[in-house]
Formats: sequence, C-alpha cells, structure tokens
Amino acid sequence: MRRILAALVALPLLVLLLWPGHGAWAAAPAFTLPALPYAANALEPAIDATTMTIHHDRHHQAYVDNLNAAVARDPALRGLDLEELLARASGAPEAVRNNAGGHWNHSFFWASLTRPGQGGEPSSALQEALVRDFGSIEQFRAAFRAAGLARFGSGWVWLITDSEGKLQVVSTPNQDNPLMDLAPVGGTPLLANDVWEHAYYLMYQNRRADYLDAWWSVVDWSVVSDRYATR
Repeated sequence: MRRILAALVALPLLVLLLWPGHGAWAAAPAFTLPALPYAANALEPAIDATTMTIHHDRHHQAYVDNLNAAVARDPALRGLDLEELLARASGAPEAVRNNAGGHWNHSFFWASLTRPGQGGEPSSALQEALVRDFGSIEQFRAAFRAAGLARFGSGWVWLITDSEGKLQVVSTPNQDNPLMDLAPVGGTPLLANDVWEHAYYLMYQNRRADYLDAWWSVVDWSVVSDRYATR
C-alpha cells in the first residue's frame, strides 16, 4: 500500500517532467548566443570593453531570447534556420523580422572584427573589385562612411555583392539586412557596421563620424576577403 501511495504522489511530478516544454522532453533553444571571438577589451581603443560587453551580453542576447520566443509561438516557423527566416521576413511577424535580423547581423558583425593592427588589407581580388566599382579604396571608404552618417536613427551599413557580382554600399534600417526578401537592394553581405547608438554611444556620444573612422582599424580584412572569394 505504501508503495502504491508513493507512486501516486510521484506520478504528477513525472508527468510534469515529461510534458512537452518541460524536463526531459524540453527542446533546447533553436538559437543561441555565439561567444565573442576575442576578449571584450580586444578592440580598444576603437571600441571599449564596456560597450562590447553590454552590446554582446545584453543586446545580442536579447535578440536571441526574443527570437526563440517568437518562433516558439508560430508552428510554421519552427525548425527553420536563421537564413530561412530572413528569406521570408516580409511575411513573418514583426518580432521574427526584428530579432532574426538582430541575431544574424550581430553574429556577422563580431566575426568581421579583430584586434587593431591585425586586420591586414583586402585581398588582391577584393582590392581590384573595390577599385573597379568605386574608383579607389579611398572612394569606397568614403561611400561607406557617408552611408553610415546618412542613416537616420538606427541601422546598418553594408558592403555587398549584388546579383550581377558588382560591389555596392547599402544601408538598412533597424535590424534589416540585404538577405531579407524585403531589402530594397539585396545581395551577399561582405562587411557591415552597426550604427545603432548602443554600438558606440558610451565612448563617442553623438560623434558617429568619429566612431565610423575609428572602426576601420578593427576590420578583419582576411574574413571579408574570404567572404568575397566564396560569395
């Protein structure tokens, strides 16, 4: 009798643990925060450690958490990878569009940067393409800077290859990106800079131009060149 009573007491707990979304049946989150590929202070003096920590640990984590929650609410989106979510952004709920973009954009951004003095130069093939499509490396950088300054409010600046293989500088609002089916100019991203205020305001306040100028010192051109080679 005691054994039967003990089993009856334990049964509700067992059911709870095995219920979908709990315990042994609970699925791991579909999306997770990638670790920074360097220490938080590695990009100083261009980007300070406090900004990097808040940007990565709080802002990016929030996009991941919110994306997982948004996907969990929509059975049609479960099981799709990040690129698939971006490709159908125009028909997705706003929370999916914003947070899928925020997760992809930031993951791409961290991987584009390295310690000052270690970024090298664009590969010869990428340099040739930049000169072909912008006139010179300096004119490319000027166009990229201008796009960053012209972005009103929050957003991103991108170097992309378009459908014809031409390099272009484009800007997107909020957490949109050129991979989304709603992008005015779509293409393959090669490089991106985050011009949301949380990316620079602690150090640069309202001096976005200073941030855009300093940021070049931490661009990892070997990564950008590899993206161009495998586009």
